[in-house]
Amino acid sequence: MNISENIKAIRHRISCACDLVGRDPEEIEVVAVSKTVGPDEIREALKCGISNIGENRVQDAWKKYQSLKDMNVKWHMIGHLQRNKVKHALKFFNMIQSLDSLELAHEISRRLATSDRHIEILIEVNTSGEPSKFGIRPEETIDFVYQVSEIPLLKILGLMTIGAFLPEPEDVRPCFRTLRKLFETLSKQKIENVTMKYLSMGMTNDFEVAIQEGANMVRIGRAIFETVN
Repeated sequence: MNISENIKAIRHRISCACDLVGRDPEEIEVVAVSKTVGPDEIREALKCGISNIGENRVQDAWKKYQSLKDMNVKWHMIGHLQRNKVKHALKFFNMIQSLDSLELAHEISRRLATSDRHIEILIEVNTSGEPSKFGIRPEETIDFVYQVSEIPLLKILGLMTIGAFLPEPEDVRPCFRTLRKLFETLSKQKIENVTMKYLSMGMTNDFEVAIQEGANMVRIGRAIFETVN
């Protein structure tokens, strides 16, 4: 299959997952994770209706951004963002999905203060408990959101997690359920400068389960670009 057919297949899988739980497939935003491909493949995906591109590394993403300035695309930083890369990242990323420390939040705010703009933020939560993963611990997330909400120029729009890497998607469900419960709790608390709009969870192997658990943003790479890797 080519990229166009891959995207059609993903849309079908999203629709089936939504049907199981009575959701509207139009609610689900797809972030195409393009870390393994170049600008030509990204351009093809954009022509097929993708509008969100996710990248893990600032330097790699910048090169692709430079080649795709003519395209209508929203750039998402989905990997761990080091503080010394913040200045560069803010040149072109529209959303940072991986905020995981107050130090990083303050550095982003400090850099934004010189440019008179806001940045969309998702809080990364380590729902699997794996020490190799970044993210706030679930039990610390609500307090963390309150703290970040007081930092200027950060527009908190939701939560993100990377589920456990397990062969059976069903076994990842508890990770997604944990994030959804945090999302629902925070939605009810009406925190100033916080809007629980996006629940970003689920990747190629497990996005159907994530959608069943409430995800409205899924990050998919291999299933889109597998023919060109």
